[in-house]
Amino acid sequence: MLASSLDMLEESLRKKIEIMTEIEAENERQKEVLSNPDSVNEDLFDATVDTKGELIDKLVALDDGFQSLFDRVKEEVGSNREKFADQIKRMQALIEEVTAKSASIEAAERRNKKLAETYFDTARQKMNVSKQTSAAAFNYYRTMNNFKDIPPQFLDQKN
Repeated sequence: MLASSLDMLEESLRKKIEIMTEIEAENERQKEVLSNPDSVNEDLFDATVDTKGELIDKLVALDDGFQSLFDRVKEEVGSNREKFADQIKRMQALIEEVTAKSASIEAAERRNKKLAETYFDTARQKMNVSKQTSAAAFNYYRTMNNFKDIPPQFLDQKN
């Protein structure tokens, strides 16, 4: 029972690393999409956000299952530590890899957040310029339409 539980914990860590690797790949895609704020493909950006959301949901489910299983076998593993020393060392190495990937993902998320903020600031500025241009054009046409209602005037220059 304990050996199979440890196998399941180890497999869970391996799956977590796979998912985290996929998240790293999505972060790179996001970086590429956001690198030039003037030509962002919003559909591609949305797709990366959606994909990362699904991957994060999988991670949360894995974490919940891992924690639940670990809580059930923790005491037994502690009392038979020598018997499972090799497997525990493998799992510790996997946990170190998970920790390193977590740090890498966090750094990429901070970088992408800054890139997204830059893009949204640029987009907001473009919208403001567009609104101002539209308002000026609207005022021009309204003013010009008002002038056509005024009949032509003849000014006699003779005194």
